[in-house]
Amino acid sequence: MIETIPFIDLKTQYAELKQSIDARIQAVLDHGQYILGPEVAEMEQKLATYVGVRHCISVSSGTEALLIALMALGVGPGDEVITTPFTFAATVEVIVLVGAIPVFVDIEPDTYNIDPALVEEAITSKTKAIIPVSLYGQTADMMSLQTIAARHGLPIVEDAAQSLGATHHGRRSSGLSAFGCVSFFPSKPLGCYGDGGALLTDDDNLAKIAREIRVHGQERRYVHSRIGVGGRMDTIQCAIVLAKLERFEWEIERRIALGQTYLARLRGSNAVGLPVVRPENTSVWAQFTVRVADRSAVTESLKNAGVPTAVHYPVPMHKQPAYAGLCRVHGSLKNTEEASETVMSLPFHPYLSDEIVEKVVDALVAAVDR
Repeated sequence: MIETIPFIDLKTQYAELKQSIDARIQAVLDHGQYILGPEVAEMEQKLATYVGVRHCISVSSGTEALLIALMALGVGPGDEVITTPFTFAATVEVIVLVGAIPVFVDIEPDTYNIDPALVEEAITSKTKAIIPVSLYGQTADMMSLQTIAARHGLPIVEDAAQSLGATHHGRRSSGLSAFGCVSFFPSKPLGCYGDGGALLTDDDNLAKIAREIRVHGQERRYVHSRIGVGGRMDTIQCAIVLAKLERFEWEIERRIALGQTYLARLRGSNAVGLPVVRPENTSVWAQFTVRVADRSAVTESLKNAGVPTAVHYPVPMHKQPAYAGLCRVHGSLKNTEEASETVMSLPFHPYLSDEIVEKVVDALVAAVDR
């Protein structure tokens, strides 16, 4: 029986950080402040400093971060929010939940991120915000998007669920717009052991509003100044993120090195479409995603060789039953639809060995050359 390579490896990461993680969890158990305990404020301060912004507001998930961002910006019924259809449902569902209309524009074919030129074409008098998704570990073209947004007086909410630690023109992802929204889902570049997320911003007023929204809109206890949600991140999960932050820079460096190894090993195969990282960007490689012509056959061949794969994302959002009738599509989504039919993610995590990368590459090349 062929042994299957782990797609991600949280067990090895835990073994490396066990002493620090266990100590952090034990400290929470000892003081017993499971909601908004001291680790919450400590994590928020350290993450804000890391990203280079004044405020970090921890919340219960990356999805909740996006929802709170839209609520804080006053996006509501009848408004339009421009975004990408090549993303996880969370990006789109929060737009619908506040009563707004998702407006989809196509992606760049090589980065899979939203195409800024198409964003400007889609802006109308109803447009209230832009949500680019920094997919697979690198930011969207935030500088171009900022120029467009400033010209039209629109805020940007960066969906940075997959890109914390990446840079764009030397500045860190999630610190590039009105709000940056990150996820601490376990498989993300910086993950906890459950759900968690955060909003990052330099705007003092937006930070105040977001903090109130996450505790049911309370300005102070039992005084509800606005509509809110129950969106707090548990103290234990913040403690785990604090422990993982100690090794985060090393893990990013390792991710970058492994990404380069994959790229170098696969450049000789014309049957494998490789991801592109823009020269102004660094990527944290949340996934290493390639394109192949006959995905089902290739994934089956890799499975037989003990190599797991994943597809992010097989059905774009404009074709999802829940959203097809609630969105507006601007122009052709040709690149999105082609990507959804051909992308495939390979095993990737910072504890992956070069030998395993070699095994994955050999299995992939053998599969596509059949």
